Amino acid sequence: MCFSATASFVTAGLTGAIGVVSINRSTERRELPLAATPLLFAAQQCVEGLLWLYLPVAPNEAGAPGLTLLFSVFAQVFWPIWTPLAVLLIEPDRRRRRIMEICFAAGIGVGGWCLWSLLSYPHIAVILNDHVVYETGPRHSIVLAVAYLAATCLPAVLSTSRTVAVLGAIVLVGCVVAYVVYWEAFSSVWCFFAAAASVVILGHFEHTRRTVPRMIGA
Repeated sequence: MCFSATASFVTAGLTGAIGVVSINRSTERRELPLAATPLLFAAQQCVEGLLWLYLPVAPNEAGAPGLTLLFSVFAQVFWPIWTPLAVLLIEPDRRRRRIMEICFAAGIGVGGWCLWSLLSYPHIAVILNDHVVYETGPRHSIVLAVAYLAATCLPAVLSTSRTVAVLGAIVLVGCVVAYVVYWEAFSSVWCFFAAAASVVILGHFEHTRRTVPRMIGA
């Protein structure tokens, strides 16, 4: 998280617990990627918590660049691919699935480009104004930014599941807020919003768990 090591580790603990419960609530293999998403956010928050500990005392040792790269891979490469796939796998509506497939393809393109950028340019993290700021290469183009946004937010917003759609809306609002208010620390702040929003995923599985037996009984 973007405010302190303690906040990062607390967020990691909460989202990790939510992820474990969500996985236990899932009933089909296709649901596992979505159910595991809070657990993966927890891992990312742990990485940033460790950065909070490393940067003030050993910013140039091997640990800090390695953690910076790992966090950046999560933020720029992993999420634009994982998010549309996780939502696509649980979506029953054929028309919406087609749009999600386009978003998934866009996510693969964005993730591939960002991975190349991360491996081609220096990547550093610094603490600035109580936030972790990541410098990972040249500034992304508007086209890449729109593709990233489409991949990470649009599939959830379009979901026929109300709770998943709420998740998408929260993440989208978090993106706008992070961009407008915390531009320098955008990756850190937005990932915090997304991690906090992952509690909605548990709501999705709780709702599904209660609804399906009723439908079968009917």
